[in-house]
Amino acid sequence: MTLLVILLPAPLRADATLAPEPATLDWLLSPDGLAVRQRGSNAIAELPAADSIVAVAPAGAAAWHRPVCPKAPANRLRAALGGLLEERLLAEDEDLHLAIAPRPVAGSPVWVAALHKPWLRRWLDQLAAAGRVVDRLVPALAPLGDAVDSADGTEPPPNGHFQLADGVASAGGEPVLHLAWADAQGAADLPVAGGLARSQLAAWQARDAIWTATPAAAGAAERWLGGPVVVRSDADIALAAVRSPWNLLQFDLAPRHRGSLAAGNLWRTLMGPGWAPARWGLAALVAVQLVGLNARAWQQGHALDQLRVSQEALLRQAHPQVRAVLDAPLQMQRETAALRSAAGVPGDDDFETVLAAAAAAWPDGQPPAAQLRFDAGRLALPGAAWPAPQVEALRQRLQPLGWTLEQVEAELVIRKAAPGAAAPAPAAGTAANPMPPKP
Repeated sequence: MTLLVILLPAPLRADATLAPEPATLDWLLSPDGLAVRQRGSNAIAELPAADSIVAVAPAGAAAWHRPVCPKAPANRLRAALGGLLEERLLAEDEDLHLAIAPRPVAGSPVWVAALHKPWLRRWLDQLAAAGRVVDRLVPALAPLGDAVDSADGTEPPPNGHFQLADGVASAGGEPVLHLAWADAQGAADLPVAGGLARSQLAAWQARDAIWTATPAAAGAAERWLGGPVVVRSDADIALAAVRSPWNLLQFDLAPRHRGSLAAGNLWRTLMGPGWAPARWGLAALVAVQLVGLNARAWQQGHALDQLRVSQEALLRQAHPQVRAVLDAPLQMQRETAALRSAAGVPGDDDFETVLAAAAAAWPDGQPPAAQLRFDAGRLALPGAAWPAPQVEALRQRLQPLGWTLEQVEAELVIRKAAPGAAAPAPAAGTAANPMPPKP
């Protein structure tokens, strides 16, 4: 699943020399959210296509607040947050887009990001007009939360990342060095030229902060910091932000089709790097099942072939006169029947056998049949004048002998019962108890 990550430019600032809004956007293409396959800078209409599109808001685009999460329904949550933050926000409420942290708990402190709404909506609309609908919007900088290290009970180490501010220059024309700082108490994007960052430096260094910088800002960052920094590219920062649980597209900026969004988010989650072991395990399980089914089918086919060979061998051994074996069970049955007939031994379908069964089960007091009709193992005799108890008595006596009795119109039909077949139910109106057998 290809992932297009778009790096949005920082909102225009009023405290520095402004450059025109960029006509191109930096982007990177990733096959799995972990590595970069391709990167570039193009106009919106020339951005590459991908299965999923994620936009990254720069560090200075969001202001972070931590109110107590209000107990309000989902359709009133935005208004409730605006009321809680009204005195802390410097812009009008309609000019601000608020986004709440994932999995908020009502009544507990929660991080809320505030972004300049006209800036954000302008970029989202331009991308959508070019057919590049953003699925997620993630912050490049976010607080580290209240999580503590379960091993020693300490907070995660703070992060300080140096980069050159896009579109902002100092009075001398030099790019302005910015520090993106994040810890468990918040996140902020500060110019290092001011006194605020310098006043906090000693406290930050005492907390064993992790210092990183982009390649272009590494030299200036080390001079200001007085120590080494780890070089980390914009692509690494962007992919780390994409792997975070944040999605700033909330409330009125959330996609309208919630079902499609949920399905898309689930698909992206399942296809993400965190689920790669599960996908490989599922693929291995399917492969094992296919191999097992094929092996089982081969074993069953081999067993059938062995049975067929055994049947043919038994037929040739019992009836050596048979030359061509086409259907061993059927030919065995025919040859055995022919030998029995030649020896004068009646078979189950012969007239003598059926007649002997009828005579053995004949009910007491029933006169002999006036006429008989025999056809392929079936003995039919007139039954119109038979009382129902006599019919049931004959049926009950034939059953232990392996024969069945059916009443077809005005005839009683006796024939051999099929192996394992259940005895037919008594006809309506027959006696509940059979006649006692003949002594």
